[in-house]
Amino acid sequence: MIGQRSLGFVAAAATLLAAAPLSAIFQRWTWLIQAAVAVTVVAGVAALARMLRVPLWGQILGMLAGLLLALTWIFPGGTELLAFLPTPATIDHFGDLMAASVQDMRSYGVKVPDTDPLLFVTVLGVGGVAIVVDVLAVGLRRPALAGLPMLAIYSVPVAVYVDSVPAVPFAIGAAGYLWLLLTDNVDRVRRFGRRFTGEGRDIDVWESSPLAAAGRRLAVVGVALAVALPLAVPGLSGGLLNSLNSGNGTGTGRPGQGGSPSRIDLFAALSGQLNQSETTDMVKVTTNEPEPFYLRYAVADDLRPNGFQVRQPNGQPANRRLPDPTAEPGQGVQQRKYRASVEVKNLNMPFLPSYAEPIRIEDLSGAWLYDRGQQVLFSNRDNSRGKKYSFDYVRSIYSEEALRRAQPLAADNPIKQQQTQAPAVRAVDLLVRRLVEDKNTQYDKVRGIYDYFSVKNGFSYSKTTEGGNSDEITNFLTNKVGYCQQYAVAMAWLVRAAGIPARVAFGFTNGSNSSGGTYVLTNRNLHAWTEVYFDGFGWVPFDATPAYAVQGSTRSAWAPDTDAPDPVSPSAGSSAAPGPADPSPGAAGRDNSDTDTDNGFSGSAGGPTREAPVWPWWTAGILALLALLALPALRRMALRRRRSGGRAARPVVTTTAAGPAAPGSGPMVVVEADPDRARADAHAAWDELLDTLVDYRVLVDRTETPRATADRLVRDELGGDTQADGAVRLLGRAEERARYARQPLTGEELHPALRAVRGELASRADRRTRLMAAVLPPSVLQRWRTRFTDRSSGLVSTVSLGRYRLARRFNPRRLLADRAAR
Repeated sequence: MIGQRSLGFVAAAATLLAAAPLSAIFQRWTWLIQAAVAVTVVAGVAALARMLRVPLWGQILGMLAGLLLALTWIFPGGTELLAFLPTPATIDHFGDLMAASVQDMRSYGVKVPDTDPLLFVTVLGVGGVAIVVDVLAVGLRRPALAGLPMLAIYSVPVAVYVDSVPAVPFAIGAAGYLWLLLTDNVDRVRRFGRRFTGEGRDIDVWESSPLAAAGRRLAVVGVALAVALPLAVPGLSGGLLNSLNSGNGTGTGRPGQGGSPSRIDLFAALSGQLNQSETTDMVKVTTNEPEPFYLRYAVADDLRPNGFQVRQPNGQPANRRLPDPTAEPGQGVQQRKYRASVEVKNLNMPFLPSYAEPIRIEDLSGAWLYDRGQQVLFSNRDNSRGKKYSFDYVRSIYSEEALRRAQPLAADNPIKQQQTQAPAVRAVDLLVRRLVEDKNTQYDKVRGIYDYFSVKNGFSYSKTTEGGNSDEITNFLTNKVGYCQQYAVAMAWLVRAAGIPARVAFGFTNGSNSSGGTYVLTNRNLHAWTEVYFDGFGWVPFDATPAYAVQGSTRSAWAPDTDAPDPVSPSAGSSAAPGPADPSPGAAGRDNSDTDTDNGFSGSAGGPTREAPVWPWWTAGILALLALLALPALRRMALRRRRSGGRAARPVVTTTAAGPAAPGSGPMVVVEADPDRARADAHAAWDELLDTLVDYRVLVDRTETPRATADRLVRDELGGDTQADGAVRLLGRAEERARYARQPLTGEELHPALRAVRGELASRADRRTRLMAAVLPPSVLQRWRTRFTDRSSGLVSTVSLGRYRLARRFNPRRLLADRAAR
């Protein structure tokens, strides 16, 4: 028992060591302190339960209760009893933390700050892993399997970390796992007594055997290889190779390490940067355009039920000559050529920022491609960090009358078919129908939708939004409070619902302007807006986010600031150049850096989802737990019902012909008992009696004869009850006849006898024993435990046999001997 307690504390320590990779996600170490408190409580409860010899299922329930108490104390909701006893309101508080953690995961990029929702999820996960590790290592004595939940912790930073996960935390977790295996092996060896070294001296001194020393050396070498191999093999990591080679590397699919652009969650990446507490310089751009528009780097144009997604771009090498849009200018469009130079500082993506229509790009390798349809620079093998390049581009300026003359695309047009697809949302369809019902041209329909996102219609900019029970786009259109991603996605969705191609663009607004037309763009300038396609004009930008809330916002003549005071509509045919947005009242003295920063619209923004259930989230977990706890009782009831046929054996009716002594009489009917059925009924009744004894904690000796068992029960357990004494003797006699006699006992009712014995045992048992016999019958649990042990042993034997056969078959000595013999 002492060895099990020490193994339990080692399992808890190994769990904390395995959680070391989480340090790559959090900015501080608050999570480790809180996780250590929760794991300590779980380990203490487990040790106390083993000291009291509580069964394994009781230990699991105790550890779960201990974790709940720890979470209540660490994350109080203000309604607890004695500061650590949870109430129903506490469970609701935990549900709110779980829901808020989803939003925080979308909003923050690594490394994340210490928010209560993220800390709650982390402590809950580490505590749950500690319970699983304790059950596997101590309860089931399968410490090797405990590596699986430990590996689950390590998979979290691997999945979300932008760069390669540091190797040191992995080595710490591996050391904890090896410590757990070593402690278990030492405990197993000590069960055989004192260790003898083989020389007859100092037998009480612990000395490492050559085999154990070799095992430790192999473990150290294995951990070292697991850490060093991913750093040295191309494709597994970019840590070591990137430090030695500054050229283009292979992609990993993560931002900042090349990979497929379609795997980047632009919404989550943008949200994480916008929510950083510090301002970071990301891009420096120099252009000779007096008032440039937004610098863009990517688009999301694949609208699915779960929101806008990024399509895999396709294009030609960017260092070649690109198509010149000024070759065929559209009517009513003014186009001028400019030149820009870009220096990327802290942007890690497989995209490069540029203005909308580049025609020539310099200083880029052949790894960078240009998609003319999406108008993006991308790479599958490189990233944007540290890139310096220059390009010529065309700036197009549109007039309202020119856009009004644009005709709808044909139904078979690829852009029409692809860029107008949108899931059916009734609230969106009704709103779009109302906004465009009196509009005749595409531009007027788009303007009707664009003008709807204004202060006079109740829309405002805010870092936080109100919750709801429907999907996010419906919440936004109902609450009318949001940030740039919500405005961009909502407008693109509504324009698509009107049958007009639209998509969401990502980039930077204009930053601080220094001399020479140089703009320094920071994470505060990250932005998202909508682009609408007009036949003959291409993709035209519309920014529906309130101008006062966006640092460096720019408005155009065809999409003016709807919140500006005294808006002046340009005359027909005018082509006023876009300029800075007019400040709204009260915004003149407002510093945009002090406004609420965008914390992003998730990658599933606007995706229609089913309405949340009315029941709390934890109701399903409670029902599942109750169903799991009811399984033993249901199994016991089914087994008892199957054995309930232990009544008198059914008779077998046979007929014989009439003899001569009874002339004229009919055939003679002979009624006989079915011996096979009587024997089976007796065995079933006896098995039911033994299970009943196990359920009520009465000693069962499998070596006794049925008669000896019945006499012992009458003497020691039943206490002279005449009816129960006769019943148990009847069951013993029936089993004895069924085993040894040629003819079994027939004509006796065995089922009432079982009921009498069960009732007498129940009346003499205490309340806890009766409750356990009804809810968690020990006979069922014992049978399941034995079956699981047999299956596990059989699996281990099969694996060992297969490994032995493979070792013999592919033994190097044997192969060399066979080769020499040939």
